[in-house]
Amino acid sequence: MLIEQHIEELRAELRNAVIREERDEILADLAKAQAELEAAFSEPPH
Repeated sequence: MLIEQHIEELRAELRNAVIREERDEILADLAKAQAELEAAFSEPPH
């Protein structure tokens, strides 16, 4: 799955999450995915 798709899916899950623990978990996953995306863009092209 593309990281961008994963981020969009996490954002959709976050919009629907009502339980605090679930929201916290999704936010953590979202932060990790966004960091991975930033790292991929900061790497020099091969």
